[in-house]
Amino acid sequence: MELPSPPLLLVTDRKQAVARLDQILDAAFAAGCRWASVREKDLDEAEQAALAKRLLPIARKWQARLTLHGDPRLAREAGLDGVHLAASGNVGAARQVLGQVALIGISVHHADEAGALDPDLVDYAIAGPAYATASKPGYGPALGTAGVQQIARATPVPILAIGGIGPDNVKEMRTAGAAGIAVMGGVMRAKDPTREVKRLIAALRGG
Repeated sequence: MELPSPPLLLVTDRKQAVARLDQILDAAFAAGCRWASVREKDLDEAEQAALAKRLLPIARKWQARLTLHGDPRLAREAGLDGVHLAASGNVGAARQVLGQVALIGISVHHADEAGALDPDLVDYAIAGPAYATASKPGYGPALGTAGVQQIARATPVPILAIGGIGPDNVKEMRTAGAAGIAVMGGVMRAKDPTREVKRLIAALRGG
């Protein structure tokens, strides 16, 4: 499965968001983002599915993909385009639930985890935290460019870097071998999410 272009994944966090999620996603998609994932794990399953279903028409309006950080069954129920799994997730089981056309990813934190990925089952992996991040303070040591590079070299699966990613360090991540980036707080907290996403996309494109 080919990753959305540009390779920018926006992960939701309504607790950090300075506006409604539908408004932020609409602004991000208007700026050129074509991929978002609903990550609201404190909600129960019914609430997660309901939220995803409310956001899906916005993604469809912009021909963007919407996935779920969570249970593959919920992603299927909500009619989403795929799922992102925690590091301990079962990619094979997710593929059975969602089928071959779904976008399936998993989190990795070490090169050995990346090396164990099956590129026939998983479409991408998120590596992080790349840098210290305000979204998840204390969430493991930062990988830095060297850590991201080790992970990217360990697998043919495309790697997205996450954690403290902003326009000023996108180039470092791409140089380290990341195929793209995933962002959360930087856009959720932005006073102008459209401008922030445009800056991220420009950095991805080397502008």
